[in-house]
Amino acid sequence: MVTRMLRGACQSLAPADHRFSTAKFTAHDFRRLFATDLVNNGVPIHIGAALLGHLSLQTTRGYVAVFDEDVTRHYQQFLDNRRHLRPQAEYRPATTDEWSAFEDHFDTRKVELGTCGRPYGSPCQHEHACIRCPVLRINPDMIPRLKVIEQDLIDRRARAEHEGWKGEIEGIDLTLSLLRQKHAEALRLSGHPRTVHLGMPSAAP
Repeated sequence: MVTRMLRGACQSLAPADHRFSTAKFTAHDFRRLFATDLVNNGVPIHIGAALLGHLSLQTTRGYVAVFDEDVTRHYQQFLDNRRHLRPQAEYRPATTDEWSAFEDHFDTRKVELGTCGRPYGSPCQHEHACIRCPVLRINPDMIPRLKVIEQDLIDRRARAEHEGWKGEIEGIDLTLSLLRQKHAEALRLSGHPRTVHLGMPSAAP
């Protein structure tokens, strides 16, 4: 219905502007217009991704009809507006020791599985390796490690079941569930081929 309405609107405009005679619009184009309007009005692209329901920022970037420098400029403008609302003392220049501590922080990461949306300095001791963390995004290169972790969890669950540790079983089941979700998401982002079991169709009566 929407597509037919858009086609009719183009046909009515075609006599005044010949470009509308070949123009084709779909309802999905309004999502692209919405995404572009958001970013052009200073909304950071990661917030636009959340509003559109995108799991990857790259998907949102494909929707937004702006250049990379525009995205950077809009994001910087958003930060500047937020900073005006906070005490200026919080934005003092970092000292040499603070910069050194910041750089050393990343050099000590030996077990990370990907990137994390958690701000630097926040109280998290897992260093981008916590499967339960909702803001951890698995690096596709770490998919083989996920399989090793999954097998370890399965072995631990068998031990807990044998010992009757019910609380441990519940915790391991939760971790396994979240690990498999992140595994599927990492496969989707990596573009690796996956097999999907569709089941067998039942015979018609």
